[in-house]
Amino acid sequence: MSKVQDKLIVALDVANIEDAEVLVEKLAPHVGAFKIGMQLFYSEGHRVLAMTAAKGGQVFLDLKLHDIPNTVARACDALVLPGVFMFNVHAAGGLEMMRQAAHSTRERAKDLGVSKPVLLGVTVLTSIDAETLKSVNVEVSPQEQVVTLARLAQQAGLDGVVASPHEISSIRAACGPHFVILTPGIRPAGAAANDQKRTATPGEAVRAGADYLVVGRPITAAADPVKAARAILAEMEEAYVK
Repeated sequence: MSKVQDKLIVALDVANIEDAEVLVEKLAPHVGAFKIGMQLFYSEGHRVLAMTAAKGGQVFLDLKLHDIPNTVARACDALVLPGVFMFNVHAAGGLEMMRQAAHSTRERAKDLGVSKPVLLGVTVLTSIDAETLKSVNVEVSPQEQVVTLARLAQQAGLDGVVASPHEISSIRAACGPHFVILTPGIRPAGAAANDQKRTATPGEAVRAGADYLVVGRPITAAADPVKAARAILAEMEEAYVK
């Protein structure tokens, strides 16, 4: 698998394991991993993780853990599983919650003798804009809030963050070149934004410095998902060359 393929994660935002299996079978040779989120995991549980791993797909488990520190730490213990190469917590849970999550993930992986999953902090969802932040009494811009949370995640020992393409350069300036940035809200030119508000094309996100791109409906809802994935990979490749 090429370096560019490693960086493309397909969001399996489908309702059941049967639909997920069709997509994994088609796309596993072409992409780096599959995002399994709340809808699919809560519906199908661990068997969807096993199915994805059995078909050669790595898993980004997108459950956005957010609770008191001990509860999140114990949840992290349960998510250090074969095939899960990445999962996340909400950075808004605070420094101590993230510290315990990082410690628990590291120690559990060591106990099991497996590679430690990449642990990311979710900053500000791509569906949120300045007006939404103000409605919950956050008066700073999305960019300022994202950078604040990214710095906090780095201080807590997380590997990186989830943030929109609009904040990549600011995170790089604040947290350095080795801090992992995973970017949802990726929409090819001309694609519908749906419920996303802070978006970019695959090429824009790559040029800004994203480490991983998450793409869902532009691939999974396409008439030919493999063709759609290849088109996005070609755009990413071109951006790397430039």
